[in-house]
Amino acid sequence: MSRRRLLVTLLVTLAIAWGSVATLLALGRGPRLGLDLQGGFAVVLVAPEGTDRATLDKAVEIMRRRIEGLGAVQEPEISIQGDRAILVQLPGVEDRERALQAVGTTGEITFRPVLGIFPDSPAELDPEGTHPPGLDPETGLTVDPEPDEEAYLPSEEGLVYHVGPAFLTGRDLEGGEARFSPSGGFGGAGGWVVVPEFTEEGGEKFRKATGELATYPVGDPRRRLAIVVDGVVTSAPAVAAGVDPAEGLDPDAVVITIGDAENPEAAAEDLAAILRYGALPTTFERERVESVSASLGADSLRAGIVAGLAGLVLVAVYLVAYYRILGLVAIVGLSVFGSLVVTLITLLGLSQGLTLTLAGVTGVIVSVGITSDSYIVYFERIKEEHRAGRPLRAAVDHAFSGAFRTILTGDTVTFLGAILLWFLAIGPVKSFALTLGLATAVDVAVAYFYTRPAVALVARSGLREGGGFSLAAGSGATVPAATDVEVPA
Repeated sequence: MSRRRLLVTLLVTLAIAWGSVATLLALGRGPRLGLDLQGGFAVVLVAPEGTDRATLDKAVEIMRRRIEGLGAVQEPEISIQGDRAILVQLPGVEDRERALQAVGTTGEITFRPVLGIFPDSPAELDPEGTHPPGLDPETGLTVDPEPDEEAYLPSEEGLVYHVGPAFLTGRDLEGGEARFSPSGGFGGAGGWVVVPEFTEEGGEKFRKATGELATYPVGDPRRRLAIVVDGVVTSAPAVAAGVDPAEGLDPDAVVITIGDAENPEAAAEDLAAILRYGALPTTFERERVESVSASLGADSLRAGIVAGLAGLVLVAVYLVAYYRILGLVAIVGLSVFGSLVVTLITLLGLSQGLTLTLAGVTGVIVSVGITSDSYIVYFERIKEEHRAGRPLRAAVDHAFSGAFRTILTGDTVTFLGAILLWFLAIGPVKSFALTLGLATAVDVAVAYFYTRPAVALVARSGLREGGGFSLAAGSGATVPAATDVEVPA
């Protein structure tokens, strides 16, 4: 290959590697950090026995959309573990309880007629136990309320509502939007509300239901419509006095008041997210919740970076001391390799949601050793060719063919091992396998598009022979070198 083609190949490779990482830095972009590096928490949710895979897949998708819709955490990691467990990792989360509610709340919403309101437990008001069966003997509340049956349900205001069978369910809703209303808040003051969006059939059901409620006199609790989310009455507005029983309320004018929640805006956004994305297809129990502090994540990242830099310094010192100018070529090559790996991890994070975990950092550090081995394989092959009597320039060109086959074979074995780890392992090992496989593929590209032209240009320059830092000194020549003849480009 001519000197010009070698130089163009080298410059293009350097421009792609260093230019891409410089662009990402200028844009403030970097690898997405996982839970163990950024901090946050993880929760394992377990579905009932016999839950099929399709149900779990649907639950994962709903959880992901809820979390992203709330803005509680960016890019959640949600995956199915085993037969019926879901692992939810939420890096960088600030409001833990809100995020847990988003992923763990079933989100079943119903609209029920109010039959009565108790200031305390109905069990205390009725010691003889004449209420319908299915009540908790201590609280008097209905256990596992069904939408088509009467129930005694708690409210966020501390009251207990006796409600009838549901007029509407979540299937009659298409979505919801959180808004601030100057007059629609708790107690008549301004506050946050949720505006539900009904299906066409759901709108007619709502109009008919509110028409029935309007037949009761003003002030009668039976004029109220209870809005129930996961067995809790979140709001129970009364039908206004001027509503015609024959027409009912306009479903497009309905608002759900939030009440005296600690954070009304967040509560409104959470309820709107449930209305938009629907209820989970099954119930889940929290098996365990693990928290990682941001400081611990930062310490882990710092430790990984220090370990990587320390390894790089030791490798660089060895390469320069032993291979002279070739060692310098290898050091620059490691920077090219690192730039490409960081760029790919960042781009995959932006496009595919890839996160860099501590196990992934370990995979990158291991790959530095693999890349260093590739340079050593090539440099040792050059020494063998030169000691066999080939001129340095010819030794460089001839050695690359054999060395590249060896590099390709070794990297292929490593790459296949990474693929097997990816498919057979779970959890952090997957991250290790992914970064190791990615870095191994980059190593092959760097060897062909950077190492080959860089060493060939050194062999065609004044650094080929003479001086303790020359190619000849690094090749450890033991026989006189034949005269190299420069072939015109």
